[in-house]
Amino acid sequence: MTTALVLTAAVLIAGADQLIKYFIYQGLYPDGRVTVIDNLFSLVYSENRGAAFGVLQNGTLLFIFLTAALIVVFLYILISKKMQGKLFNVSVALIIGGGIGNLIDRLFRGFVIDYLSVSFFPPICNFADYCITVGAVLFILSILLMPDNSKKRAELPEREEENE
Repeated sequence: MTTALVLTAAVLIAGADQLIKYFIYQGLYPDGRVTVIDNLFSLVYSENRGAAFGVLQNGTLLFIFLTAALIVVFLYILISKKMQGKLFNVSVALIIGGGIGNLIDRLFRGFVIDYLSVSFFPPICNFADYCITVGAVLFILSILLMPDNSKKRAELPEREEENE
């Protein structure tokens, strides 16, 4: 997966997130709820002015800067080729795309629109949140599964000491 393809995927993810939020806003604002699967899954309009799980309410400016900084860091890692591999590329596309989706909300609305409610996980989330979460898990896996350079060093023959 090339850098251009990763960035294209990130833009598509952010676009899908914004499109979904547009329809959620049009159909469920201000207090709407649609049960999709009884006692399991609903669509619920919610405005999140905090971070994940609603913590640090009204920290919009902090989250704008933090999200922008993390996006820049992941872009740097991607473009500099410090890390490579399909798993890494997918994780970065998900993290950047989800980050951009929520960043757009914070910049233009002052809050993030959440709408996915499952009975076994109380916080209401959105598509971007799940992209970021899955991307973070895949990113950690890509680090854990990265070829270990110490193995390469161990395979090199050791220098023989000179006899005196």
